[in-house]
Amino acid sequence: MPPRKDRKGLNEASGFLPTELLRTAEPIPVAPIQPAPEPKHHDGHRDRLRDRFADAGATALADYELLELVLFRSIPRRDVKPIAKALLQRFGTLEDVLNAPTHLLQEVDGMGRSSALDLRIIAALLQRTIRSGLRSREVLSSWSAVIDYCYAAMAHETREQFRVLFLDKKNALIADEVQQTGTVDHTPVYPREIIRRALELSACALVLVHNHPSGDPSPSNADIEMTKIIVDTCRPLGITVHDHLIIGRNGHTSFKSLRLM
Repeated sequence: MPPRKDRKGLNEASGFLPTELLRTAEPIPVAPIQPAPEPKHHDGHRDRLRDRFADAGATALADYELLELVLFRSIPRRDVKPIAKALLQRFGTLEDVLNAPTHLLQEVDGMGRSSALDLRIIAALLQRTIRSGLRSREVLSSWSAVIDYCYAAMAHETREQFRVLFLDKKNALIADEVQQTGTVDHTPVYPREIIRRALELSACALVLVHNHPSGDPSPSNADIEMTKIIVDTCRPLGITVHDHLIIGRNGHTSFKSLRLM
């Protein structure tokens, strides 16, 4: 009869650890299984959209696609097409999107503070571009550019602003300044302050501008009376008031065209 082997020997011979050691052995760490990365379909879309813009220009792209091109840099790792379409659905037009307040832009899913500020920066650049063109031209001969600038600068403001364009003797722009900012339907205007600033700048002529956040550019009786006071105050000092413009989202009104001054 073969000699009997003890349990320890069997365990060692068979390669198994004793029960006591199994209880005290450190668990072997197992690396978690990483899911396969999802394909980034929007990466190829971004390249194709950039190529279309480079080859054919902006006219080949829809409004939401132009917005995508801007958002690519603000939101680098996300499909921005749904965001661009949501912005247009929320605000209406490209112009409305660019001029929307930052806090409202951030209410759109996927828009953060940085991406909202990027859109507002583009709107500011557009305004500066139009205004810089006015400085090199005689304002009265570039009246459409004046309207475009005032519309870009004021039509989407949520509070009334009273703005004055100060002109030199050749009707070139010296300065463009917001004199007062008021409420949604009223701005206090101080003719004495306008005259004081005109004299400081040696301005020979003015264009008065204010906005109506309601969108309707029709002048009120208070607008008409205030304009008359400013014109009458400027006349003895040799300062000409060429016009008073009211800017609304739905258009503009010219006091001179309406023969109100």
